[in-house]
Amino acid sequence: MAGKLYVVPTPVGNMEDMTPRAVRVLKEADLILAEDTRTSAPLLKRFEIMTPMASHHKFNEHATVNSLADRIAAGETVALISDAGTPGISDPGFMLSRRCRELDIEVETLPGPTALIPALVNSGLPIDRFVFEGFLPQKKGRKTRLDELALEPRTFVIYESPLRLVRTLRELAEVCGAERPASVSREISKLHDSTVRDTLGCLAEFFEVNQPRGEIVIVVSGRPEAPRSVHRNKYKDSNPTD
Repeated sequence: MAGKLYVVPTPVGNMEDMTPRAVRVLKEADLILAEDTRTSAPLLKRFEIMTPMASHHKFNEHATVNSLADRIAAGETVALISDAGTPGISDPGFMLSRRCRELDIEVETLPGPTALIPALVNSGLPIDRFVFEGFLPQKKGRKTRLDELALEPRTFVIYESPLRLVRTLRELAEVCGAERPASVSREISKLHDSTVRDTLGCLAEFFEVNQPRGEIVIVVSGRPEAPRSVHRNKYKDSNPTD
């Protein structure tokens, strides 16, 4: 009988965001796949989870995905976690999930924490429709992607590191316009959780002086619609001639 893969979100900062169901699944699993076992060890200790762990990260997932899927197919229940948030969202997880589905192995994803949604809601920008970009390319394709985002009519969300934040804000201001509304959220759910809302140009200046720390989420308003031209009918007010 085939086993099952559980994709289990873990807190992005505050341990109290761990759900009872997530704790139960991790305790009942045969194996926990963690992005970094050292990072996940305090979480497991906090909730008295004794399940064995193994590393599953972007540097080894290509080499291990088939053997892990075979173990699940043979009957093991495996829980996949990342360092924080939901696996597969800018974290390892997609490859194993896809391989399990190719083999008709059941995959169940638990709802839970992610930095994306709190930052989006906190931004105060339109969120009825939005685009999640994740991390921008660092070199190849970066300028092309920035130019594409500048034309995006929906609010868009970018993950960034504190060391690259000012650079990214300045690049966004260049392609989108310095007056484009945006927000920067950091340390979501942690002690120093904060969101700064302003224009891209002002945000770049602010963080040039106030060096940020922790994980960063940038939310940018979509391109505003161009005003519609009003075409008057030059004959509208004219009297017809006989």
